[in-house]
Amino acid sequence: MTSQETELVVLLDAGLQPCGVLPKSEVHHAETPLHLAFSVYVFDDAGRLLVTRRAVGKQTFAGVWTNTCCGHPAPGEDLAEAVRRRLGTELGLTVSELSLALPEFRYEATAADGVRENEFCPVFVARATGDPAPDATEVEEWRWVDWPAFCALAEGSPWAISAWAAEQTPQLRARLGDGPALPAA
Repeated sequence: MTSQETELVVLLDAGLQPCGVLPKSEVHHAETPLHLAFSVYVFDDAGRLLVTRRAVGKQTFAGVWTNTCCGHPAPGEDLAEAVRRRLGTELGLTVSELSLALPEFRYEATAADGVRENEFCPVFVARATGDPAPDATEVEEWRWVDWPAFCALAEGSPWAISAWAAEQTPQLRARLGDGPALPAA
């Protein structure tokens, strides 16, 4: 996407069917409409999770530590392709073993500044083929962390990470367990 192009977000109706699009810059506010998104948790060969701190200049949840990456598919874009695209542009990552882990995840969350998230947000897991080279306008910091320790953080101190990661992590742990094995595609 060039700087001339406007990123469009797919709006959803109550039945989770596409019902329109809006520019991303117009979607997130105090009355955010339900829209399509995705989250991804990227692991390395040692089973560590790549976590990121969102850039302080981001429109939503700026400066917050979270899972590896989130984003919005373009209208008509396959979710898995959107995940790969976003990991490449935001983190400079190529991944393998990309799998849909939580196909029905949906959440709402309100940031301290009043901006509300309202997303149907399928969750993916993947294996990294190297370290990230993040875009500084998207990612402030990154770290590889122990998966069980991140799970304990989500359970014991959910305020320390994004609201969606705090909700997704226990569900992912139930599916992935404490080990580095990723589910089969």
